[in-house]
Amino acid sequence: MTAKRQQRPVAILCGGRGTRLNGSGPATPKALVEVGGKPIVWHVVQIYARQGFREFLLLTGFLGDLVERYARGESWPEGVSVRCHRSGDDTPTGGRVWAARELLAGRGFCLTYADGVADIDLARTLVEHERAGVLATVTAVRPRLQFGVLDLDERGRVRGFEEKPRSPRYVNGGFMVFESGALELFAADAVLERDVLPRLAAAGQLHASRHEGFWACLDTYKDRNQLDELCARGSPPWLDMRR
Repeated sequence: MTAKRQQRPVAILCGGRGTRLNGSGPATPKALVEVGGKPIVWHVVQIYARQGFREFLLLTGFLGDLVERYARGESWPEGVSVRCHRSGDDTPTGGRVWAARELLAGRGFCLTYADGVADIDLARTLVEHERAGVLATVTAVRPRLQFGVLDLDERGRVRGFEEKPRSPRYVNGGFMVFESGALELFAADAVLERDVLPRLAAAGQLHASRHEGFWACLDTYKDRNQLDELCARGSPPWLDMRR
């Protein structure tokens, strides 16, 4: 990855409350819910840091003081800077970026969530973004469905089953890239997914970089257990940097 690409700061949305992670206790911000003995935000930082990124900005919300305390006390890789920016307990996702606009202005930046992990090739994503010549790029992933599906014929007879296949449709898997000019579309009350990204798409300024490898989101207690199991087997796929 070129030095220019490495200079992009990485903003991580860390305002979630993790209400569906009832096994973690009521007083734990989602970013600090542990997977394999480390907070999930640690895993997200590692995905970027192991691919050359050095500057990280945690956009905190619910119990942000705990996230700040953790960030100060963690032993990050040499040369990696992790700092926090308080963006309000109930601020929407786009508003969190808007609150940190002065820290992100004047250069392109990466943006992701504190609860998604993937074996993503960030260099390829950035090359795609630059070639597309747009203001923003999202990573498009096909998540696995929660249930198994039936293979039916025209008469309604079951021909077979497929256990939890991948969705045929793509969703935003995080790992986004923005140019500085995109900050003009953010606002204090903006929701990234409902306001900013649709406006970029309508203007023809949003590219999708397809990722067909591993991707998972820490959304429920079941998700946490599955990610814990992957960590227990050894090096989890999102920390395996072999390409």
